[in-house]
Amino acid sequence: MRRDARPLFSHAPQAAGLGIVLLSGLLLCPAALGQGKGYRSITWEKFKVAGPELEQIGWLAVRHAREIKSSPWSVGCETLDRDYAKFSVYKDYVGELGVKRGRLQSGWAKCEKVKGVYDFAWLDECVHGLDEQSVKPWICLCYGNPIYGSDFKLGSGLAPLVKSPEAMAAWLKYVEATVTRYKDVVAEWEVWNEPFGQGANYATLLIATAELIRKIQPEAVILVTAIHDADRKIVLEALEAAGKLELVNRWVYHPYAQNPDSSYPAVEKMRALIESYNPKYKVYQGEVGCPSILEWTHALANYPWTEYSQAKWNLRRMAGDRVRGIDSSIFTIIDLKYPNMQQSFGLIRSNLLLQLIYKRPAYYAVQQMAGFFDGEVAPVGLLEHQSSSPRGLTVAGFRKQSSPVVLIWYGDRIPSDELKWDRVDLTVNGAAFQDPVYVEMISGKVYQLDKQSWTARGTNTELKGLPVWDSPVMLAERAQVELRKGAN
Repeated sequence: MRRDARPLFSHAPQAAGLGIVLLSGLLLCPAALGQGKGYRSITWEKFKVAGPELEQIGWLAVRHAREIKSSPWSVGCETLDRDYAKFSVYKDYVGELGVKRGRLQSGWAKCEKVKGVYDFAWLDECVHGLDEQSVKPWICLCYGNPIYGSDFKLGSGLAPLVKSPEAMAAWLKYVEATVTRYKDVVAEWEVWNEPFGQGANYATLLIATAELIRKIQPEAVILVTAIHDADRKIVLEALEAAGKLELVNRWVYHPYAQNPDSSYPAVEKMRALIESYNPKYKVYQGEVGCPSILEWTHALANYPWTEYSQAKWNLRRMAGDRVRGIDSSIFTIIDLKYPNMQQSFGLIRSNLLLQLIYKRPAYYAVQQMAGFFDGEVAPVGLLEHQSSSPRGLTVAGFRKQSSPVVLIWYGDRIPSDELKWDRVDLTVNGAAFQDPVYVEMISGKVYQLDKQSWTARGTNTELKGLPVWDSPVMLAERAQVELRKGAN
C-alpha cells in the first residue's frame, strides 16, 4: 500500500484504557466485543432498509468458500508478519466471505530472529488455517531483516539486501525454507511488496528469487509485485537481457484511485507493455481497497470516506476487474493497527486491541459478489447501451450457463454516501433477457421487475424506469439467482 508522506491531519485521541468502549451509542465492556453480543453496524442497518421502489422477492444466496469450485477473488490477510492484526480473530470469516484465495506476507524478520534459526509456527497457523477454510493462500515473500542490516517496514529499501552478499545469501536461504515448507499448499509466490523507485535492485532480487522458486517448485506461479511504470520497464529489460522472460507469470498492480473506474486506461497501458515482451503475461490486481473514514496517511488519504462509500467503492472495483477478466484481491479483511494509526480499510471493523467489532457493509457487498460471480460466470465485456441518464453509466456483461448477466452502475464520479436511486430508461445491447430479476449487490436484496418495465427485442433488452445508482446492480435470469432465507 502506498504511503502519503504529507500528513495534513492528526488523529483524534483514542478513548483507550478506560475499561469501556462507546460504540454507536452503546456502552460495551471489552469482553463483549467480537463475541456476537451488543455491537452493531448502523451503516449496515441503513443499507438493509434502503432500496429502490420495487417489489422485493428475497435475498441473494451467499456461499462459503467450500461450496465454490473456482473463483477469481482473493482477500488481503496482510501485515500479520508485523502483528497489525490477529489471524485467529478473523479466520472463520475468510471462508464465509466466499473468496478462494488469501494473500499473506511471509515475514522474514518474524520467522528468523536469530541467524539460521527459523520459527514458522505463526505462519503455519495462517497458511493451514486458510487452507482449512478452502481458501488457497498465496504468499508475498517480504520484507527485510534487521539482523542482516535491512528493514521489515512498508517501503523499506532493497539496497541493504541486494548489495550485501551475506544478506542476499540469507534471504535466499529463507526463501528456500519457506517455499519448501509450503509448496504442497501454496502455488503462488509474489516477490516483495511495492519497492517503488527501486527498479534495478528489484530486478536483481526478482531474478534470483524466482530462479530459486522455480528450482524447488517448477510449476509455481510467480508474481512481480506492484512497481512504477519506469521500474516495470527496467525489470522487463533485465528479464529479457538475461533470457528469462519465462521466469515470471503475473504482473501485480495496486490501483488506488478515488474513483475506482478511472484506473483502467493505465491498466490497459500496463497490459500492453508486458504483453509486448511476453504475450503469456497476465495482469493481476493484487491489493486495493478503500478506507471507511477520513485517513490522514496511506493510500486514498485526505478524503472523507465513510462505510457507505467504501462498500460502493469495493463493489465497483470488483465489477470493473471481473468484466475485464482480471483476478482481483480486496484489501483488506480487517482493520490494521499500524504503529501510527488504526487503518480503516477492513471489511471487518476492529479496535485497538485487535478485537472484532462488526462486519462492515463492504463485507456483505464482497460476499454477494464473490458468491455469485465465481469461476463459472464468464465475462463478455463492456456492453454498448443507450440511456436517458446525463451521467456516465457502465454496463458490464457476463454469461452464466449461457444466460445473460449484467452489472450496471454510475462510474463517472467518486462513490457517494447517498442511498438513493435514479430512474433511468436504458437499452442494453447484446443481452436479451427472458425473465429478469433485479439485485442490489450490497444488501443482496432481490427484486421483481414489472413486466411492463422491460422488453426484449432481438439481442437487446429495453428497460423503462430502471433504478440505478453509483454502485453495481445486477440483472440476471430468475432461474440463475438462488435465494436464501432471511437477511444477514
